Amino acid sequence: MAPDSLAAALTATSVAVAAAVLLSALWDRGAGARRVAGRAATALLCLLTAVAAAGIWVNRQVDTWTSWSALLGRDPAAADAAAPAAGPGGGRVVTLTVAGAASGLTLHVAAYLPAAYDRQPTDRFPVVEALHGYPGSPAAWLNRLAAPRHLDQEINAGRMAPTVVLFPPQTPSPLLDTECTNLVHGPQAETFLTVDVPAAAAAQLRVRTDRAGWGLIGYSAGGYCATNLALRHPDRYAAAASLSGYADPGITIGDGSEHTLNDDRWRLRHLPPPAVALYLSSGRADHKAHHDAETLRCLARAPLAVTTAYVDGGGHSMSVWEATEDPAFDWLSGWLGRPVPAT
Repeated sequence: MAPDSLAAALTATSVAVAAAVLLSALWDRGAGARRVAGRAATALLCLLTAVAAAGIWVNRQVDTWTSWSALLGRDPAAADAAAPAAGPGGGRVVTLTVAGAASGLTLHVAAYLPAAYDRQPTDRFPVVEALHGYPGSPAAWLNRLAAPRHLDQEINAGRMAPTVVLFPPQTPSPLLDTECTNLVHGPQAETFLTVDVPAAAAAQLRVRTDRAGWGLIGYSAGGYCATNLALRHPDRYAAAASLSGYADPGITIGDGSEHTLNDDRWRLRHLPPPAVALYLSSGRADHKAHHDAETLRCLARAPLAVTTAYVDGGGHSMSVWEATEDPAFDWLSGWLGRPVPAT
């Protein structure tokens, strides 16, 4: 029973309800100091079980901790959670171990391989790096957002070319938000994602290695990651899609770059625009994400291309991101190269 499972959530809720019943039953038991101690103990039990139940329900939504060992800090790489089984005629999910020579980070990365990967053994495939939000983990893409099922659907319908999709962690610790940047005196997440992950994919999988074959997608914090990394590394990525992402990291990086080089608005105002394509999507009711997307659209100029797509209503939620991931993946595939014969 994993901490993000329905069974764990229901069990925690049941225990919290039982604690409340116990509090009611014992409220008038005993006398004097015994009564006070009993009330305090059962009230504390109610509080703790209620907080635990709420935490497990939240974790079920964002998949920050997918195993009890990860929750206890013994398994910080959550991407090696059990992958969904491949459906008939669908792709499959494997796990890569990325020993980052450049970043110093060694983490697990889940990889979706389309059915064509096995049917076309002499081809190299385009790649999309899918980045998760914070709090969260790559498992949210695999489970809550059901990315393998959506990818199978879009590829089988011909709306998307067969594509390898990588699900790397943007942080080595579930409690540390990197926003996919190189933190001063902290994890070098940007280097891991832009140097080590592509190098490992090229070494372990049949993938394209040219920029025309690589793109990014992300939701929430991962949406910021996707646009920021594409703007910062146009030599590595041709396109990026952001689902409810922001224009700035919202954290302290340590060198002040959260206000300059890692602020997408600052970059577009002060630096030459790169030749990449951005897809910016959000719910109209998600005010900051919508405002930031409109700001980037207005600041964009050639050769930067920006496409916006908004959902009426909608907040900052998984339901919005699942509803928008299909068109985002399709758009990305339209900007990326197709599978090519290996040489």
